[in-house]
Amino acid sequence: MNRKRTAVLISGRGSNMGALISAAMAPSYPAEITLVISNRPDAKGLERAAEFGIATAVVDHKDFAGDRQAFEKAIDDVLKEHRIDLVALAGFMRILTPYLVNAWSGRMINIHPALLPSFKGLATHERALEEGVKLHGATVHFVSAEMDDGPIIVQGAVPVLDHDTPDTLAARVLDVEHKIYPKALELVATGKTKVTGARVVTGAENNNSAELIWP
Repeated sequence: MNRKRTAVLISGRGSNMGALISAAMAPSYPAEITLVISNRPDAKGLERAAEFGIATAVVDHKDFAGDRQAFEKAIDDVLKEHRIDLVALAGFMRILTPYLVNAWSGRMINIHPALLPSFKGLATHERALEEGVKLHGATVHFVSAEMDDGPIIVQGAVPVLDHDTPDTLAARVLDVEHKIYPKALELVATGKTKVTGARVVTGAENNNSAELIWP
């Protein structure tokens, strides 16, 4: 099997990176995590990736004096050097410009802690509670030039409970994130995703899971 060489971009501890690494440890998984890049040299996820023998690199945005395209070109150069096929953003706290987004169109995915298109941006759990929604969750989507936008690949939902705080809700959503991100990467790596307009078609016709995860 030709496993897709995948890079994970992080800025912190890399919680979802860990979920992807765990999934990719199975020889039958269609992607392998071969590189982790951080824009912060102190990101804890770099140490974790190194423990698994995964190559790491730091492209510090502070070294580019606000030149976002030069920063992204440096990232792109590292991705090409490592012969990367797919890119997964996992808590990468930089807004990307069309330069990098277009270079990796259809090959770069992101996870967001909300049911897009609701609650784009930050403080998603606080906002969900303020709005009184009954379902909250997470979304994996292809990256587009707009923040937290792009065709949706997989979503997973959890109920919002009466006693929830932002922290308790975040913890439940994080559990779902760790399930849907490996699933989404698997779909992309196997070529089962087809973008039709704003939609991602996977060919899935049924899902017997008790959880609200689709596809």
